[in-house]
Amino acid sequence: MDIVLKVNNLTKTYSGSEGKLVRALEEISFEVPRGIIFGLLGPNGAGKTTTIKSICGLVQPDAGSISVNGWDVQCQRAKALAQLTAVLEGNRNIYWRLTPRENLEFFAAIRGRKPRRLNREIPELLEVFGLTEKANQPVRKLSRGMQQKLALAVTLVTGAPILLLDEPTLGLDVKASYEIRSLLRRIVQEEQRTVIITTHDMNVVQDICQHVVIINEGRIVANDNIQHLLDLFQVRSYDLVVGQLTPGQRTGLEQIPHLRLEPVNSGWQISLDMENPTLLWQALDVLGSEQTPIESVSRKELNFEKVFMEILGGAKA
Repeated sequence: MDIVLKVNNLTKTYSGSEGKLVRALEEISFEVPRGIIFGLLGPNGAGKTTTIKSICGLVQPDAGSISVNGWDVQCQRAKALAQLTAVLEGNRNIYWRLTPRENLEFFAAIRGRKPRRLNREIPELLEVFGLTEKANQPVRKLSRGMQQKLALAVTLVTGAPILLLDEPTLGLDVKASYEIRSLLRRIVQEEQRTVIITTHDMNVVQDICQHVVIINEGRIVANDNIQHLLDLFQVRSYDLVVGQLTPGQRTGLEQIPHLRLEPVNSGWQISLDMENPTLLWQALDVLGSEQTPIESVSRKELNFEKVFMEILGGAKA
């Protein structure tokens, strides 16, 4: 496996209120393979931003090391940082007085990109991100969604193989968020770039991330393939809508663990979360005792937000 980013035993302490020391990071270690979308998650104050800024060379850690494509961020700073580009805190990597075209030309020039290639690449980026019609308007006049798209386009025009994106869909409507996610998947699939994102949107995580690291109170509490995490917390959840129940049936159902009863229309809804499949058969036996009609049965899919909360809850226990 080709590793493009290695974070090893990263530790950082700040001076807090009344002179007390606050440990923002405590021996954080993880690796990021090439060509994936990697999620760096955690609640506010968990240490995500400190980690990202350390990777970008904006924060000096107290201990530990970071290497980007083999270059050490502290000892070989220029070569390491040439391998990545970042959008920190929304879209602050663009100049609002410049147009989208001028922004792309400016940031490409900073990275030493050759003008001949950019003559083709910049119009392509404007087209891909839906910015062609706004290419010559000042950025301050664009919508939030267009500004976010331009911020992403700027990261691409630099030619860096690693993209660090802090909340890339924050504040966007559903359509713009979906478009950004589609573009990120395309970047990874077609160009084999690596994307590292921080986000509070669990739908984004479940939709596009292949691997996640979850940080809480400065420590890593999970580091795994997203599907493995989903499988780890997988609980079969069913919703059944049934007809009228007798008092005895209600009593029998209420004695089944992890089962909830709610009246709906002219019948009842049975919600059952279970790790043991025999619980469903117990519920069906109760219904069958009076031949209660079952109107519908549906299985609920586990979402990553629930997994995230379970992990944080376990970390605090």
